[in-house]
Amino acid sequence: MLICATLSFDIVFIADTHCNDLYSFRFFEGKLMQELKKIFYVEDEPDIMAVALLVLQDVGGFELETANCGPSALTKIAAFKPDLIVLDVMMPGMDGPTTLLEIRKLNGLQETPVFFMTAKVQPKEIEYYKALGVIDVIPKPFDPMALSDQIKEIWRKHHGE
Repeated sequence: MLICATLSFDIVFIADTHCNDLYSFRFFEGKLMQELKKIFYVEDEPDIMAVALLVLQDVGGFELETANCGPSALTKIAAFKPDLIVLDVMMPGMDGPTTLLEIRKLNGLQETPVFFMTAKVQPKEIEYYKALGVIDVIPKPFDPMALSDQIKEIWRKHHGE
């Protein structure tokens, strides 16, 4: 059963009582778009992770769950139910593309949008990432103060805005 409630002029909440999920949607430029709240971030470099966490939580206001490698991500991600997944490409052991393929096998995560943050941004590499199904790529090094806005823009583009 779906229950819909509007608590403000620009946000609509929809509860699915069958699976106990709550979704929020925001009106953006006159269109209803699912609101981006929960990001799962996989990054093996502690310094990059620390900067991204600070910026995405404190500046962007996102709820984050993190993992420092592919296998750790696979054990944590399903319970978090992210709106968006951010993966590093170059990680020891299980790299980002392999992690993505394994995430797609998990129940409920087949359609969750994913993008890569990586220093590997040659045209052929980006073409390969897109063929894997990522929605975009943010090059490293990234501008910490622009990261939240970049992610919001990727989210809007993905939802046809």
